[in-house]
Amino acid sequence: KVSGYDKTETPLTKKLTQEGITVHYTDTIESIDMQATLVVYTPAIPAQHEGFVFYKNNGYKLHKRSEVLGWITASMFNICVAGTHGKTTTSAMIAHILRDSGYGCNAFLGGVTSNYQTNYWSHKNAVAVAEADEYDRSFLRLQPDIAVLTSMDPDHLDIYGNEKNMQDAFIAFTGKIRKNGVLIHSKGLPRESELQAPVTLSYSIGKNAADFVAEDIRIENGSYRFNVKSKHTTLSNLTLHMGGAHNIANITAAVAVALQVGIEEDKIKKAVESFKGVKRRFEHILRNDAKVFIDDYAHHPQELTALIQGARELYPAKKITVVFQPHLYSRTKDLAAGFSGALDLADEVLLLPIYPARELPMEGVSSQMIMDGMQQKATIVEKENLLDAIRQLQTDVLITAGAGDIDALVEPIKKILANA
Repeated sequence: KVSGYDKTETPLTKKLTQEGITVHYTDTIESIDMQATLVVYTPAIPAQHEGFVFYKNNGYKLHKRSEVLGWITASMFNICVAGTHGKTTTSAMIAHILRDSGYGCNAFLGGVTSNYQTNYWSHKNAVAVAEADEYDRSFLRLQPDIAVLTSMDPDHLDIYGNEKNMQDAFIAFTGKIRKNGVLIHSKGLPRESELQAPVTLSYSIGKNAADFVAEDIRIENGSYRFNVKSKHTTLSNLTLHMGGAHNIANITAAVAVALQVGIEEDKIKKAVESFKGVKRRFEHILRNDAKVFIDDYAHHPQELTALIQGARELYPAKKITVVFQPHLYSRTKDLAAGFSGALDLADEVLLLPIYPARELPMEGVSSQMIMDGMQQKATIVEKENLLDAIRQLQTDVLITAGAGDIDALVEPIKKILANA
């Protein structure tokens, strides 16, 4: 019997309920399962959570999710994807190529794949593709045979204190790579010379020299066509039906992994073309002649920048409106200037109040901080008034972005736009 807690109801928790899992949304001792034999928790659960405190004080077996993932994958050949951003999409791409090609793998992903409508699957082949999360140093419990490192931009400074400490954790992660293992990393990372691995390979897009390079990139009918070149081979005319130049970098990393485990080139090309993306990662919710609606999990300035630039690249002549829900007071405080700069790339911006997740409010920290730093005009809208604001919009491309509960509004927004 499986039960669980979340702060708010989401499309994901509704699906879990449909599958027979009991989900509660109130932090009370009355709502928890007293018969639980194993309690698994994530860093999103605050230390003062009543259910958590009860389990802790009454002798229940408590383990972090990262610990459990470490146990499950300990005896497998592990492909682990780390990075401040890009890890969910890249791990989903790798898992899809391995599954679609017939190679087979177990997948532990941070997002729901559009191809399979799930973030997890199992396979008899003892190979695991796992997203390696840097928050709370969780990824140091994993033992990669192949590690992918997509980015090392500052984030989670509430945990790390400063950028150097965060980089130290990523370097420590590369030190977890097993004997005879391989590190595949984005070219140009900070402190690149300190990355540790028996074998190190790099990837990049465009003119940057690396072991795997995506080149001759063009846009055809809203999709990307490009080649991936390495020392030993060139995969020509790959097609990716997913927006954002950052996703060409992600698929290049995935192709590098697939070549590393010996998957045939024609199977890789076929799998890349059939990849439909990940829910809430540059996800086209609506696309017709009049309107485009994209939903994305972007919650960091770099991700927002890549998202808006990706939309601009696909829809250069259209007006772009972004609805952004900041995630965490600490992140907003630390990265406010970055958010302001990223949102200035849009033509119009609606800001929702900060989604607190695990945090208590911080004095003086609000969405106003982001708005004050912007050159463009922005508007702060309460969540309950957002649908009315959407009805008033005159725009061509609407983007909703954030890691909070903004996804609960995606379907209602889609209805408004479809009937506009």
